This record gives sequence, C-alpha cells and structure tokens, in this order.
Amino acid sequence: MENACGLYVIRVAAALSGMHPQTLRKYERTGLLAPSRTNTVRMYSDEDIACLRRIKRLVEVAGLNLAGVALALNMRSAVLEMKRELAAAGIHGRPRERLDQILDGMLETLHMKETEDRIERQL
Repeated sequence: MENACGLYVIRVAAALSGMHPQTLRKYERTGLLAPSRTNTVRMYSDEDIACLRRIKRLVEVAGLNLAGVALALNMRSAVLEMKRELAAAGIHGRPRERLDQILDGMLETLHMKETEDRIERQL
C-alpha cells in the first residue's frame, strides 16, 4: 500500500495507472520503467505512476508500440533538458518565447504537454 514516502506496491501502482500488474512487470523487463525495490518487492513512486500513465496514453491514444514509446520517452527527456538549459541560459524576450513554443509543440505532439507544464512550474 501507500506509505509516507509516496511509494506503492505493484497492485496499488497498477490500479492507480489503470493497468494490470503483469503489464508493469513487462514494462520493467523492457526497460521502460525501473521501480525501486525493497528486497523482492517492487515499489513504485509517484513519478513512476506518472510515467505509467504517460506510457498508457502513448499506447492507447497515439497507438505506439513499445519501441515507439521508448523513443517518445527519450525525446521527452531531451526536450525537458533543453527547456532546463534554456532557463539556465537566461534567454528572454521573443527568442525565448519562440523556442518555448517549438519545444512545447514537440511535447504536445508526444501527448505529454500537461506533465511538462507541471515540471515547468517547478523551474
């Protein structure tokens, strides 16, 4: 179940993400997800749950296979890193707005804009 650190056992993580526990195991085997472990028990964080929901959306809404999902997740990471670097570079004004629009468009294409918005608020 849930503990104070926001960690969930596989049964709860599966329910929260709307998936079967076996699907979560498959995603771990294929490298899409790496939950922490306590002895032999998989423990899923809130970030893992968000990733599972992203994967589900990419499979069900975008129609991607697991190789496509892996590529989309890698692209998402690269775009978010570019946004962090852009923020750190101190670029402002129209050039910054245009670059943000391009990067946001890439995230929207990947069906991941709402998650990026949450991360952007943290920068």
